[in-house]
Amino acid sequence: MQVDRELDLKGEVCPFTFVKSKLIIEQMEKGQILRVILDYEPSVENVPKSMEMEGQKVLAVNKIGDKLWEVLVRKER
Repeated sequence: MQVDRELDLKGEVCPFTFVKSKLIIEQMEKGQILRVILDYEPSVENVPKSMEMEGQKVLAVNKIGDKLWEVLVRKER
């Protein structure tokens, strides 16, 4: 899967993880994919849920390390 932008949010907590993700995806073109890297466990649930509420498509949430996750989001609108 081709990732168009990557946002490393290690060390960030809610709600900043979603706010920063939303600001980046708003700058992207429809159909592009954003990869968000998170290390704050509550954000692993909150960022995907909030992205879907905003009308974006969450493609995957993967654990990529000890206390490290990636969220892949496709811009839909």
